[in-house]
Amino acid sequence: MAVQNGAAAPEGGKARRIYLLLRDEILGGTHAPGQALPGELRLADAHGVSRVTIRRALDALVGDGLVERRAGSGTVVRRPSGTPVQLKADFATLMPQLQRYAEESTARLLSFAYVTAPPMVGEALNLRPGDRVQRAVRLRLANDKAFSHLTTFVPESIAQSYSEADLASTPLFRLLERRGLQVDHARQTVSAVLATPETADPLETTVGAALIALTRVVYDSDGAGIEYLSALYRPDRFQLEMTLNRVGESDDRHWEPVFGEATQRAAQ
Repeated sequence: MAVQNGAAAPEGGKARRIYLLLRDEILGGTHAPGQALPGELRLADAHGVSRVTIRRALDALVGDGLVERRAGSGTVVRRPSGTPVQLKADFATLMPQLQRYAEESTARLLSFAYVTAPPMVGEALNLRPGDRVQRAVRLRLANDKAFSHLTTFVPESIAQSYSEADLASTPLFRLLERRGLQVDHARQTVSAVLATPETADPLETTVGAALIALTRVVYDSDGAGIEYLSALYRPDRFQLEMTLNRVGESDDRHWEPVFGEATQRAAQ
């Protein structure tokens, strides 16, 4: 059972599904602060579940501090306390922006160990079967709020140049550069996954909540793998943006990302 700010997601698939749907609607602005949610009977009819199931979902939202029950008004969306954490990155300049976040935010090292490279990681880093990697799991925070969960794999021969204490206090890329590694290129993908019990608790969210998933594999000029990164981001605390221009003539008009302007903004 995942915990967020001291509250537990409801047990049972139906109650958890309703809880996650309502939670995402509230965080996404569908229900504004001060607005009353539909009554339990209406919610039960709309979602095809019992009022008991709806009540359990609402109880979890109350525990999260997202709603409160008011006599005569029903269940009302609460106004957020404090300044919410919401980092934004332009997709066109994502790499330097993520590096800047690493410099400006704080990190908490959750685990550090040397393990045999998982098959997918070993293949991506061009390692031999049985080769070992240094696996580290870190939580990155802004204003004491977790926004990303980072799992990195670095070949053992490279990782031996820094210690667990180094990784706990210094961004990984800075450590790799100190070793004299020449980064040549990287392959990066972005998708979406659901939070697991292992990732939900550190990110202060619930099991089954949607997360932005970013995978990056970094190589040197010889094609040797340097780093495999699996990063998870809370979408309510981290967003990816991209500016597009409409270009071309007549039937050939299409959308293109604005790389030049984004790069110029990042450099200022």
